[in-house]
Amino acid sequence: MSRPLRQAVARLPAASRLWLVMGLTAILAACAGPAGPGRTARTLAPIDPAQRTEVVMTALSLLDTQYRYGSARPARGFDCSGLVKYVFATATHTALPHNTDQIAQLSRPVSHSRLQPGDLVFFDTLGQPNSHMGIYLGDGRFINAPSSGGQVRIDSLDSPYYRKHFQSVGTLFSG
Repeated sequence: MSRPLRQAVARLPAASRLWLVMGLTAILAACAGPAGPGRTARTLAPIDPAQRTEVVMTALSLLDTQYRYGSARPARGFDCSGLVKYVFATATHTALPHNTDQIAQLSRPVSHSRLQPGDLVFFDTLGQPNSHMGIYLGDGRFINAPSSGGQVRIDSLDSPYYRKHFQSVGTLFSG
């Protein structure tokens, strides 16, 4: 940090410095944060398609769990990528990052017409790619952890909001 910036921060009241640190931490740890330059995407072994049902059932078991920014544990709540991370770890023993953009990079693109239960749906909800995600359930529906104060819920890809912000589909399954 530059000296003038350090001095300006030091002049802030303690409570303001705390809010500044919390805000910066939230930005840096964002569910939608990009992988960043110089970082390379990991690769995963494709998951057996027979595990699609387990992914969907695990996700459904988490309906109504509280939204909690930065969390990937049922007892504390989930943000969107935390939900996906937890579901795939539990259902398939696959370790995913807690970051929508990194998960998108790990997934294999799939056309919208070939969408299957257990695939991942990505949205641009903040003016940046892959800023929100969910797990496709079938029949045009997906499960997600949508926002602060909310709960894990099922939404429709055909709703005006999600249709407008829809970005892409990816899969972690082989085949």
